[in-house]
Amino acid sequence: MIEGVVNSAYEATVSLSLRGPTGQTREIKAVIDTGYDGFLTLPTATIEELQLTFLAPSRATLANGAVETFNVHDATVLWDGHLRDIDADATGNVPLVGMLLLDGYDLNIQVREGGRVVIRAGG
Repeated sequence: MIEGVVNSAYEATVSLSLRGPTGQTREIKAVIDTGYDGFLTLPTATIEELQLTFLAPSRATLANGAVETFNVHDATVLWDGHLRDIDADATGNVPLVGMLLLDGYDLNIQVREGGRVVIRAGG
């Protein structure tokens, strides 16, 4: 089970631990974005700090219709007590948890400032 909190901007957030290819780690606070269909977005500075391996360029159409090009990197995240190798999209300033990372899990959010966020394996 993963627990988080709704912040003052009414964003559901969770803390995650990332691991780079040489074992370096970094704790991040990520916002859950159910409109994002990838695994995880990370700021370029975090990707550089962890020395994540570049995989490929990619493109996505944003909600406003704009097309954005970004780089995809190989990342390892501690997710529900297990290390998972995932694709991380280099974009934005705030890490976002997408629907692919949540796949197979149930998400419960108490929508109020300070509300509880719970992610648990689906049954």
